[in-house]
Amino acid sequence: MIKNNNKGFTLIELLVVVLILGILAAMAMPQYFKAVERSRMTEAVSLMSSIAAAQQRKYLQINKYTTAYTGLDVSPKGATGSLYYTKGAVTTGAGGNGFAITLSAADKYTRGIVTATRVADGKTGQDNGLNYNYTLSRYYASDLTQCNGSDENGKALCADFCGTDSPVSSCCSDGTKSACAAPVTGNATK
Repeated sequence: MIKNNNKGFTLIELLVVVLILGILAAMAMPQYFKAVERSRMTEAVSLMSSIAAAQQRKYLQINKYTTAYTGLDVSPKGATGSLYYTKGAVTTGAGGNGFAITLSAADKYTRGIVTATRVADGKTGQDNGLNYNYTLSRYYASDLTQCNGSDENGKALCADFCGTDSPVSSCCSDGTKSACAAPVTGNATK
């Protein structure tokens, strides 16, 4: 006698399971990409913090900020000028998916800024193919970081970074929906 074994799944049952998994994945993927981008943002903020501390030490040595990475006591490998790419080619960003970190300095203690712009393959702006377009900036003499989003996803990520409820084009890490205020120092005005 032949026994009929009906313990498997039907095609319809398998299709329903695959459909449910597809729907769940479609809902989870945007949050996953946002979490990945948030970790990249945290990496950039950490790097900017190290650069700001190095610039403050440089200011104590020579009474001004440096505009080149070679003048800092912490310098990324291969960085020479005022622009450094965290991924890909150090000087052009080609082949990378990271940040363009730019040093800028002015005569006054309160005006030096480090900027991190999200780039892909050395390109900035809407043509770079990224889902999140934003720029982070920080005064060397401050602990606050400003986030500027240039597209809807970038604005939403900036709002998340700054702790605000709605997407904003510019916000400060202290939770205000505006640019970070320039640092105020006592006698250091040179």
